[in-house]
Amino acid sequence: MDLPPDQLPQCAVDELVPCEGAQLRELARDDTHTEVSVIVGIDLHLCAGQTSTDQPCNFIRVHWGDITWAARRHAYNGAMDSRPATSATPALTPDDEAFLISARRALAVEARAVEALGPRLGAEFARACRICLACTGRVVVTGMGKSGHIARKIAATLASTGTPAFFLHPAEAGHGDLGMITRNDAVLALSNSGETPELVLLLPHLKRLAVPLIVMSGKTESSLGRAATVTLDVAVPEEACPLNLAPTASTTATLAMGDALAVAVLEARGFTRADFARSHPGGTLGRKLLLHVEDLMRTGEAIPRVAADAPLSAGLLEMSRKGLGMTVVIDDAERILGVFTDGDLRRALDRQIDVHVTVMSAVMTTHAKTIGPRELAAEAVHLMEVHRITALPVTDARGRLVGALNVHDLMRAGVV
Repeated sequence: MDLPPDQLPQCAVDELVPCEGAQLRELARDDTHTEVSVIVGIDLHLCAGQTSTDQPCNFIRVHWGDITWAARRHAYNGAMDSRPATSATPALTPDDEAFLISARRALAVEARAVEALGPRLGAEFARACRICLACTGRVVVTGMGKSGHIARKIAATLASTGTPAFFLHPAEAGHGDLGMITRNDAVLALSNSGETPELVLLLPHLKRLAVPLIVMSGKTESSLGRAATVTLDVAVPEEACPLNLAPTASTTATLAMGDALAVAVLEARGFTRADFARSHPGGTLGRKLLLHVEDLMRTGEAIPRVAADAPLSAGLLEMSRKGLGMTVVIDDAERILGVFTDGDLRRALDRQIDVHVTVMSAVMTTHAKTIGPRELAAEAVHLMEVHRITALPVTDARGRLVGALNVHDLMRAGVV
């Protein structure tokens, strides 16, 4: 129904809309109509007029009880017909146990595929490791389709664990990206069939560059397998897919072999947690591995501290002012003698002591847990969790107080 702007008075609109609603009710009651596509057609130029009645907000406000939008399967506005809409019969779904049986079978198939790789490891695998270790350039990982997705993951794992690597799309390589490979690189190609055309086409160019070629394939006697410097067998007896078509167990086995290669090489390099941290500066992982206690600790006047002979009242004031939930008790040389925490306060009050007379040395906890400034912030988190504490004094090699931090400092830094 077309309503040109400013052509109909308010009363005319009031009459037309309910009329359209009556037509809708007739359609809804006719069981042969399973879809109502258009109920009210509002002119595209509704806002073109100057009067307030043809503005969308006013139009909808006035006629909201009668307007409804396109509906499917008798789902229309209840204000137009109070009868409940007839709901469609839900489609039958497989029993929940059927889902679980299918999932367990898939996991079992993939687990057997990975487990079968172990006995195949031998001289060829060791040679592949030596190629990666001896590579002075980068390991170029390539694959097509699902193997390409696995290749990206393997390249990322190698790069993050000390072996420079990147993914090269084999189709793009044939259109100029082959120039990304240098004579100092090594190539790791993934193909379950060993006959992937895009990879086979690269063989003459790789031979011309004289770069070592490692192939992971389910068919070691394939074109790629025969041309490779090293061929790693990742064949699987069956896919997890019940049709034995979708790459599932085969891609899992290839990924596992890639992880095994990366781990063996990183151990041979002597790759450390510090090395790992340098390549992971972002995110929670990077913060845990890169942030040190000295980056987060409070220093100078922000450190809560009192002398051993100070009254308990002075210790309480220091705790309140510095807001760490504890104060450190020190000697004249700034060496830590103990700490006084909220827990110590509760125990002291149970004894009904006089806070103005009792000295800090009488209520402090000796042999306090401390941490060094060069320790990782993650180690501070570990100490707090193990000993169920919320704050730590920071000491230098001579046991002198140089800082303090609590769990909130760690949380603000994203370490927790």
